[in-house]
Amino acid sequence: MTPGTPVLLPIPRQLHLTNEQFDITAQGLIWIDSPSLLFEAKRLQRALNQFADAEWEIGCGGQSGTVIRLATTPSLNKAEHYRLNISPSGVSIEGSDAAGVYYGVCTLNQLIQQYGRTLPGIQIEDWPDFRARGVMLDISRDKVPTLTIVMELIDRLSTWKINQLQLYMEHTFTYRKHPVVWAEASPFTSQDILELDRYCRERHVELVPNQNSLGHMERWLKHPAYHDLSESPDGFELPWGGFSPPTTLNPIDPRSLELVFSLYDDLLPHFTSRNFNVGGDEPWELGQGKSKSVVDERGGRVYLDYLLKLHQAVTERGFRTQFWADIILHYPDLIPELPKDLTAMLWGYEGGEDAEASWEANCAIVARSGIPFYVCPGTSSWNALSGRTDNAIDNCRITAVHGIRSGAVGYLNTDWGDRGHWQPLPVSDLGFACGAAFSWCYQSNQSIWLPDALNLFAYEDHAGVMGKLVYELGNIYRHIGPLHINGQVLATSLQQTADQVLEYYRDNFVQADSQPDLRPATLRRVLGMIDSAMGDFDRSNMQRPDATLIRAEYGQVCNLLRHSIYRLLGLAGDPEKSSAELHADLMGLLQIQRENWLARNRPGGLEDSIQRFNHLFAEYR
Repeated sequence: MTPGTPVLLPIPRQLHLTNEQFDITAQGLIWIDSPSLLFEAKRLQRALNQFADAEWEIGCGGQSGTVIRLATTPSLNKAEHYRLNISPSGVSIEGSDAAGVYYGVCTLNQLIQQYGRTLPGIQIEDWPDFRARGVMLDISRDKVPTLTIVMELIDRLSTWKINQLQLYMEHTFTYRKHPVVWAEASPFTSQDILELDRYCRERHVELVPNQNSLGHMERWLKHPAYHDLSESPDGFELPWGGFSPPTTLNPIDPRSLELVFSLYDDLLPHFTSRNFNVGGDEPWELGQGKSKSVVDERGGRVYLDYLLKLHQAVTERGFRTQFWADIILHYPDLIPELPKDLTAMLWGYEGGEDAEASWEANCAIVARSGIPFYVCPGTSSWNALSGRTDNAIDNCRITAVHGIRSGAVGYLNTDWGDRGHWQPLPVSDLGFACGAAFSWCYQSNQSIWLPDALNLFAYEDHAGVMGKLVYELGNIYRHIGPLHINGQVLATSLQQTADQVLEYYRDNFVQADSQPDLRPATLRRVLGMIDSAMGDFDRSNMQRPDATLIRAEYGQVCNLLRHSIYRLLGLAGDPEKSSAELHADLMGLLQIQRENWLARNRPGGLEDSIQRFNHLFAEYR
């Protein structure tokens, strides 16, 4: 038997197919060389039962009959290194450590899922490019997933060889001294984190605490008890225009640090990880309010001094500090003063030539300093509803390439929830899969065809429909414009008033060149693409327990995109639906939005997210 190359996620570094095969018998022995590999053996046992209808025992004594061997071996000297061999005489997985054995089992399970009882002869040698390969999930922008949903995500990500998870927190943990901040947020509890930490460790995933500590503190500063800690209590002008309530702590007020350190004391004891991401990104109004005179005098050293105090507090608590590096990169002369046990988290979420040049420059600056750093791309799901497929792939590719070249120690793929977190979680699967592939071994995965991998390992679609549908729906943004940084226009325009849409996009309603535009003919062409995609849902045959929910979530995505097009057609002066029809349509959509939200997420934050549609109701009235 000479099968075609199997679909694997991620694709191993070295893979050789033979002309042989191994037949899985109805019964056999999964032999482990240590009781410490019981979890890995049970994962294999479950796959044998599910995909090969085989009932295999687990043992670590004598061997007889048909055997699959799992063992650690010192001959493999790289962390998470594994060797998988399938031949007529049996199957063996050797790992440099338990994680390596686990990843070998994950690869074997993907083969069993495809081939059932007759496995191709194969020899695989595999290890990762990045020691840390993570996902960061935003749980602070209204949407807080249930513990069950996070655990299901960890299961899936760990089989793709992701080994780190960060839950981005601003106010969504039950800080015992600060109940007013999280009272309406349905936050993660102490027990939630303890259970999640254990669950992660079993799957060789490090659960890293993540609590922003300077900017993005608006959900704290809006309350009277904390408002006086604001850098600009009366609000400030955003860099891109518009007015915002305060978001940033005053870095020269000792009480700001007292607050932050009290959060650390509540949060950190729940984690076995020794890493801690203190955030520090986007303190928009820093230097515009209470700290203005000091920043005018000392410049970036105000930020540096604050970061160093955070680092000292984190170190005293037995953790290593991670921080978002966007601010310190504005002061490259200060970077050499950072302690060498800090880890800088370099982030950027766009693809293209400009992004390529930016990543090359920023990685070089930090690498020269000797400070360890991660590269942090994104899934491109937020502000887009259906995602941005090509941007996600290019963004994840660029960060992997420059991270490897410059010696980054980690790769953290971020999944944000800006502006109400409207996109459902399955929209992020493409970005998660892409990041997992590129961070494991970029060379072997640079041409991975994601639709096939998603069909098998994300959606379990026996009809082979969902992967391609998700891929193509995520590229709708390329057919309509203008192209939007950090989002796509069909999603972002829903959060703008009619006057704002006309102000920003008036020329795009009438332009006649070949660039993406908002002319009625273009809008109707994209509407046809979306309708075609919706028709394909019925052909899918997903075997996931939540298959019905995934169809409902993607149906909602398509209907929100369609609603946006009908609204834009009206603003372009060529309407297909009246204001009354749009009003009724939106009423129905928001009912579905609530139902889908509550199927995966806690209720806190739902109404805040829904309120972002209110201006549309006013417009339609």
